[in-house]
Formats: sequence, structure tokens, C-alpha cells
Amino acid sequence: MGRFGAVSRGLRRLLQLRQLEEDQSRVALESALAELHRLEQALTTAGERGRRSRQLVHLAVRTDEMCDRIAGLEEGRAALRLAAMLEEAIPRARQTADVLRSNYQSARVERRQVETLLREAEAAEALNAGRRSQQALDDRYGSRLQFAEAAAGRARSRLDGKKLEDELSGSS
Repeated sequence: MGRFGAVSRGLRRLLQLRQLEEDQSRVALESALAELHRLEQALTTAGERGRRSRQLVHLAVRTDEMCDRIAGLEEGRAALRLAAMLEEAIPRARQTADVLRSNYQSARVERRQVETLLREAEAAEALNAGRRSQQALDDRYGSRLQFAEAAAGRARSRLDGKKLEDELSGSS
């Protein structure tokens, strides 16, 4: 396993951390976007509430109903206050969502970078393992060849010794 195994193990841990960070960033972004959508819906509702209050005032003027006219005016003021508050809150929520979107994109890029590094480390690990395996095969084949050559050399030496002995005994 050596150096490369430790590297890929460390990168796997880093990848897990980056995935968690990306997930947290995504959840925060989704929450901020939901809040922004809720505020925008509330602004739309406040606008509708203001229109209904104006209709109530117009109707009360025609029917000469003082209570309805006062209720319509108060409802309209409440709708205007709510709309003003929401018009201030929406840009802040939009800005928060933009920052969280940027954070999410950064976390995503970081995770992808770690994935790339991990793939490269694993590829290098596989390449080195293949090289080590090939080297072991080469070493085994080489040692077998050396053993066979040494055995053949010993056999030749014995044969040469035997021939020399035969020659010496034949000349005597």
C-alpha cells in the first residue's frame, strides 16, 4: 500500500468532508431560496390585501357604510406597512441567497477537485501495483533462468570432469 495507499485514504476522507460541506451548503441555499420565495409570496399577498381593502372602501362609499370604510382604510394601511417591510426584507434575503449560492458552488468545485485528485491517485496506485506485479514476475522468471543456467553449468562441469577422468584413465 505504501505512500500511495495512504494518499488515497487521506483523499477519500477529504472527499467525504467535502461532500458533507457541499450537502450543508446546498441545504442552506435551499432554505434561503425557500425563505426568499415565502417573502415574495407574502408581498404578493400584501398587494392583493391592499387591493381588496381599496375595493372595500369604494364599496363602503357607495353604500355609505362608515364601519366598512374605516375597516378598509385600516386594512389598506396594514397592507402598505407589511409591503414596505417585505420590500426591505426581500433584497436582504436575495443577497443572502446569492452568498449561499456562491458558497455552494465553491463547495461543489472543491469536492470535484478532490474527486479528480483521488482518481489520479488511484490510477497512479493501480499503475504502480501493475509495475510491482510485472517486476515480481520478471524477477521470478530471471531467478528461474539463473537457476537453470547454474544447474546446466554444474551438469557440464560434471560431464567435463567425467570426460577428463575418462581421458586420464584411458591414457594411463
